[in-house]
Amino acid sequence: MTSKVYVALRVKATPQRAFAVFTEEIGAWWRPSGLFQTTPRAPGALAFADGRLTETLANGKVFEIGKVLAWEPPERLVFSWRQANFPPDLHTEVEVCFEAVGDETRVSVEHRGFHQVPAGSAARHGFPDHALLARLAEYWQAQLRSVGARAELR
Repeated sequence: MTSKVYVALRVKATPQRAFAVFTEEIGAWWRPSGLFQTTPRAPGALAFADGRLTETLANGKVFEIGKVLAWEPPERLVFSWRQANFPPDLHTEVEVCFEAVGDETRVSVEHRGFHQVPAGSAARHGFPDHALLARLAEYWQAQLRSVGARAELR
């Protein structure tokens, strides 16, 4: 199984602005997904803080989704990723790059490590490998469109 997806989108913003939106404003642009839930309850607010990516629910409970592995503004961000329905101790990895292209920025996401998710895991939702990765790519495409819309507000 190819264990990663790669998606990219150009946004009308500088790399500095795109990086700031992705990291500082993630709670404003993030769109929850029923397939790729980060917590076992209704979605909360995501935030990067203290070297972690967390989701805080309405009741104040905080779930750690992952740890920041590389923080290189405004070019690159890498963090571990854990979904609510992953087996214990399983993390995948997300790398986000911000590259200036003229007066725009190419924001790319590579999400890797899904080969670690066992075949019968609830995290696969019964999808064969190619369908699971296609859904994951669609998920990240929607997230990047949301980042782009937020970055272009200013």
